[in-house]
Amino acid sequence: MSVTASMVKELRERTGSGMMECKKALVETGGDLEVAIENMRKSGMAKADKKAGRIAAEGIIAIATSGDASSTSIVEINSETDFVSKGDDFLDFTAAVANTVVNNDMADVDALNATEVTGESLTVDEKRRQLIAKVGENINVRRFQTIKTDGSIVGTYMHGIRIGVLVEMEGGDVALAKDVAMHIAAIKPMCISEAEVPAEEIAKEKEIFKSQAAESGKPPEIVEKMIVGKIKKFLKGITLLGQPFVKDGDVTVEQLLKSNNAKIISFVRFEVGEGIEKKEDDFAAEVMAQARGE
Repeated sequence: MSVTASMVKELRERTGSGMMECKKALVETGGDLEVAIENMRKSGMAKADKKAGRIAAEGIIAIATSGDASSTSIVEINSETDFVSKGDDFLDFTAAVANTVVNNDMADVDALNATEVTGESLTVDEKRRQLIAKVGENINVRRFQTIKTDGSIVGTYMHGIRIGVLVEMEGGDVALAKDVAMHIAAIKPMCISEAEVPAEEIAKEKEIFKSQAAESGKPPEIVEKMIVGKIKKFLKGITLLGQPFVKDGDVTVEQLLKSNNAKIISFVRFEVGEGIEKKEDDFAAEVMAQARGE
């Protein structure tokens, strides 16, 4: 059976693969479209498994809101290179995953990967593996978080495609929530208030300040006051409420919220690749690996 252009076109539409790859698959199966699809899926799975151990620390953040605005989700999806993360295929995949997250209740990434993509007949993991086969890089759905509201306001802010923030707020308005989200994106607070700072974090900083103050040669009572002052400054610097507002340094975020009768309930800040240990690139080795089809 001869392979026609229309057959290649249909296979491309159903698999998202390149023209030459589709033509090759059809030739190998004597024009059997269904067998070609199955073979290509198996090949994609094999490629995905082969690349699974490669570090993916680039990528993008995406935010999606449900149709009734009751849920807002943020996701991080990683690729190996910045080049791939800017491609239409990667952007479309990320948008599809974000849409799937906001329309489903899932406990973790494993559950997400096993969930069918909204509006499609394949799971998130199957779609991910197809993308790996197409772009030739490891792709990971790293994390997600959803805020569900019942009368509260959710503000969102994206700094390009690498930093995303959700803020849940009582009182105030959407514009204020967005401003606070922008502040969080820029200043990166650890938590909302001093009460939420882990005790071990305070103890660690106190020991550092104690050593620094002891070297000053000042009397113990003065040293203790110095430590107390430094701890207060430290806590204001890492807590959202204590930080000077990024758009007006004369007021703290706490003062801004009080003046608008608003209260922050929670926030989520994702930045691409944070916490992922990146390897040093060996360009020559990478080229050789690609030449060998690894």
